[in-house]
Amino acid sequence: MKKFKKTRAKKVAAKTSTVRPRGKYVLRLFVAGATTRSRQAVLRVRQLCAAELKDNCTLEVIDIYQQPELARKNQIVATPTLIKEFPRPVRRFIGNLMNTTGLFIELDLVTNHKVAV
Repeated sequence: MKKFKKTRAKKVAAKTSTVRPRGKYVLRLFVAGATTRSRQAVLRVRQLCAAELKDNCTLEVIDIYQQPELARKNQIVATPTLIKEFPRPVRRFIGNLMNTTGLFIELDLVTNHKVAV
């Protein structure tokens, strides 16, 4: 029984301690118009890119009212939606972008996240 717990703990630690892949992050942020919520989402993602990803990030902001075909193509059903296009796998974060911890975990941007086992 002890051996199983140690092995499981090592597997969990290996999954959560990932190394960021080389190459630029490609992020797409879908917003709806020039609302306060949209402006806050854009500001928050730009802060994230500047603080955590440095110059290793390309951000594309798409207004679904101006470009509805892109919203249909990417199957956007709610805004704000942040999509990490590259590196793979593609990840989506829908809703409140104020929770940076949740944002990092959902978009797989975590480098040394410690998990209590």
